[in-house]
Amino acid sequence: MKINHINWFLMAGIGILSFSCTSDLEIEPIELQTLEQVFDQQDSAGVNANRFLADTYRFLPNTGNRVGGDFLDAASDDAVSSNPTNTSVQQLATGSFTADSYQDNLWADYYQGIRQASIFINNIDRVPLKGNIENGTPLNRVWKAEAKFLRAIFYFELLKRHAGIPLLGDKVYQIEDNIELPRNTFEECVNFIVQQCDAIKDSLRTDPFNLTDYGRPTKSAALALKSRVLLYAASPLYNGGNIDAQNALVGYTNFDATRWQLAEEAAKELIDQNLFVLEPDFNNVFISRNKERIFSKQGGNNTSMENNNGPVGYSSGVNNGRTSPTQELVDAFGMANGLPITDANAGYNPEQPYEGRDPRFYATIFYNGAQWLSRAVQTYEGGGDKPGGTKQQTKTGYYLRKFMGNFENSTNYSNVNHDHILFRYAEILLNYAEARNERLASPDAIVYQAVEAIRERAGLSPFALAPNLSKANMRQIIHQERRKELAFEEHRFYDVRRWKLAETQFNLQLHGTLIFQTGTGILRQPNPILKMNFNQKMYLAPIPFSEVIKNPNMMQNPGW
Repeated sequence: MKINHINWFLMAGIGILSFSCTSDLEIEPIELQTLEQVFDQQDSAGVNANRFLADTYRFLPNTGNRVGGDFLDAASDDAVSSNPTNTSVQQLATGSFTADSYQDNLWADYYQGIRQASIFINNIDRVPLKGNIENGTPLNRVWKAEAKFLRAIFYFELLKRHAGIPLLGDKVYQIEDNIELPRNTFEECVNFIVQQCDAIKDSLRTDPFNLTDYGRPTKSAALALKSRVLLYAASPLYNGGNIDAQNALVGYTNFDATRWQLAEEAAKELIDQNLFVLEPDFNNVFISRNKERIFSKQGGNNTSMENNNGPVGYSSGVNNGRTSPTQELVDAFGMANGLPITDANAGYNPEQPYEGRDPRFYATIFYNGAQWLSRAVQTYEGGGDKPGGTKQQTKTGYYLRKFMGNFENSTNYSNVNHDHILFRYAEILLNYAEARNERLASPDAIVYQAVEAIRERAGLSPFALAPNLSKANMRQIIHQERRKELAFEEHRFYDVRRWKLAETQFNLQLHGTLIFQTGTGILRQPNPILKMNFNQKMYLAPIPFSEVIKNPNMMQNPGW
């Protein structure tokens, strides 16, 4: 008798099931097991089903050096790649790509994850699982909710890139099925993801700090995803600023202010759980498991971030210096007194530009003179960390510091936590502030409180904002706080797009600083490093050319 195996192939981005003979379960990889083996009707512990679900987690987004070895943020105005070649992120930043060569094309990966999650959802009830979680929910219902959460994230990752995409529901397509599916509208996709979050939130685990289940979604994770989805949906790119006004695939065909209210309410629901706090030490957020993290993909304890991005002149360990933050990002960090460096009262001294800055600057950027591995970073021309020649090194005079362990006074790296943090509480506060500010005629005390909480944790003194700010002024502050607080967490690339500011912000000349150490002191000189190029079609990623060419019902995004 032939038995179904779970082998993976892709057709139109959607996997199909193949068939072959069985082999021993204990030595067979999960992808080669039969449905009967995975969803064993005699397995009350659900050992193999749990393995199958755990395997689905590998499709969750990665962060860090994931786009051709670079941060996605190096395709924004916050950084460039230190790699001297024409990197993937440089092509994204300059618009030198086509529908056939988009450098962050994860269409097939996420549809494979969607398919695997749906197989689990359709089959887990065959397993006679015993036991409940802490709130009394049966385990099979919890696991099914987890799979639906994963599937919802996969859909959102596609949505934020491409806008409307084909929704498959719970159907698992077979080789004989018609898979020439059209795209669903943007609104249908948003509604589906939100409905999934609402449907599963009370079936998920409730304790986000239980290390036994760390990495599995809780109710809070579902609420965080809902918050992000609705914030995007309310934003100008989709809500009143559709780049193809009557094309429902790429956004709403009208403006509706209540979309901001829905985004506000979603963030508030999570805040009102009173489970999360801002970690007092900003740097600690990223190197320890703490009560600011809402949901992470496990990355383990290692030195990968340090090895990939550390300043290149150190002999201790591997330091590839891959990421060069721009002068534009450096200038976005104001002073410790909360004022921007352009404010006459800020106390900024261009002769000592790194003194007295927003503490998040020191946690995010390596600058000339910063302490690391028991010596000062040297990014002056000919210095240890900018030696010249063909070696990969900073292009801007800066290196990325964020996400690394506290090795200022060490002589070697040691393993630290490098999970992929997908949602954290600071984002939710900023989501809440943005949505509420956009809904109101002018910011109220609640908007102030959310933004000031971020600034207070950052260590700004005073952290309080000026009273009686206009809606537009508060919007600008929120945009700036997101840039500083969430730098290199894959928000900037999409924030500037959803605000529909990319035609201005991503058409800039980016700069670094040339630093010369002379006998009489330090000289600094602005240094143009990359001219970004952005046109309207780049607000949305193209549907992969391979999908459009083989599916007559797959409509391409405008301009591609």
